[in-house]
Amino acid sequence: MLRILGSAKRVCQGLTRRDTLRVGGLGFSGLALDQIFALRDRSRQTAAGDSSSPLERSFGRAKSVILIHLYGAPSQLEWVDPKPDAPREIRGELGVIPSKLDGCQVGELFPRTAQVLDRCTVLRSLTHPYPIHGVAYALTGTPAIDVAMELAPRDPRHWPFFGSAVAHVDAQRRPEFPAVPPNIALPFRFSSKRVGEVPRAGPYGGFLGSAYDPLFTEFVGEATKSLPKKLRDMEFTGNDPYIGCSDDSRFVVPAATSLPAEMTLDRLRDRRSLLEQLNAVREPLDRFATTRQLSRHQQSALSLIASPQLAEALDLRREDPAVRDSYGPTLFGKSCLAARRLVEAGARVVSVFWDEFGLAGMGWDTHWNHYPRMKVELCPGLDHGWQGLIADLDQRGLLDETLVVCTSEHGRTPKLNSAVGAGRDHWSQVYSTVVAGGGTARGRVVGKSDRHAAEVADLPLSPKDLLATMYHLLGIDPHLRIQDPTGRPQPLVEGRVITEALA
Repeated sequence: MLRILGSAKRVCQGLTRRDTLRVGGLGFSGLALDQIFALRDRSRQTAAGDSSSPLERSFGRAKSVILIHLYGAPSQLEWVDPKPDAPREIRGELGVIPSKLDGCQVGELFPRTAQVLDRCTVLRSLTHPYPIHGVAYALTGTPAIDVAMELAPRDPRHWPFFGSAVAHVDAQRRPEFPAVPPNIALPFRFSSKRVGEVPRAGPYGGFLGSAYDPLFTEFVGEATKSLPKKLRDMEFTGNDPYIGCSDDSRFVVPAATSLPAEMTLDRLRDRRSLLEQLNAVREPLDRFATTRQLSRHQQSALSLIASPQLAEALDLRREDPAVRDSYGPTLFGKSCLAARRLVEAGARVVSVFWDEFGLAGMGWDTHWNHYPRMKVELCPGLDHGWQGLIADLDQRGLLDETLVVCTSEHGRTPKLNSAVGAGRDHWSQVYSTVVAGGGTARGRVVGKSDRHAAEVADLPLSPKDLLATMYHLLGIDPHLRIQDPTGRPQPLVEGRVITEALA
């Protein structure tokens, strides 16, 4: 007897080997949906009354999270923690401008961001001991990282990515397959659009397995602008969508947004029926981990194919042209717009990665050509996309229930190096993050760096604290324990909720 979705079912007639193989064939035509199996918790816990503490009021305030990760790390000094009175070799060549958030000047390349910071909270005192590209450290509960782990996405020491852990917890609460997956990543598979190094770790299922990887989209569009990039003896001179891309750009999920030509709806329904029979007798099969995983992959694949909602949300051509324009003509802006459409459609966690493109060492990793890249490639796109996202969510009444987080794995060195075009190197002793909505305060600065943005001067915050706050706002106890491959219970993350950032 197997209990499925709350009801008991028994199959008496059994299944033939042919039937089992036909159900197994649900992975037809390279259907790459083995990353998706988790489900949105539609019964999130609500906040307590007005007389309760901020911690109680904020628990479960967010229905969804848009997580923006700026790979390579922006300079805190040119973003939201400038130091205009520091020596030139620290403050750099750019000026500062006021923002609508009292007490928070921003770099001069962020005029649009300045107009919406009164709806955000700026965290100026993130810190940790790992000045490497530890995306996995910043976005998972793993207690430590090294370069070997950074360059090995399937290293068994990795813990599950934030979105993967949310999907896992939600699946335990309500084991059903939604029309829109709960854990989606844009704009393309992480670390897949550059050459020069091996893939990087970060947004994967970790010890939960590849079944809990995010559903990665693919970008469909034409890059329209360029900025020459160099890495040692390599050079990239092609167009870069992060600088500009065609107006008709959109995102797709390979093989998930349409049926293969040979797959009729009758055949699909037939396979769904066989799958339901297999589920009814899966108890004896559950002794085999690979069988459990395959069944989950197939269920998720069917769920996505049966609903057009995912494809519609990713097709930005359906959006009002004026709204598209408000996000800017770049890959980052279009990714932010797609993220808004996905959370409207029901996605639980949507991650937007500003990733390397063309060559390794790109993205926000500005060891050289810092100012040319900041002026042309990086800041304009972030500035336009962030304003578009925050203003659009707020105008639609979605900001209060959607947590938006813009962060990275570390910051940049306070002192400029002597590279051509100047450069700032890795610096994890203090860096900044901006959050908005979903139970966070509007118009607040939390934490403080010293006069050179080199050390924390007040309220040191770990990226684990940020993750704990994100879980909390989604209605998930950050200290909830899940089992690792050895059967040992591990907390989602060891960190404290940043109460200073809560509404």
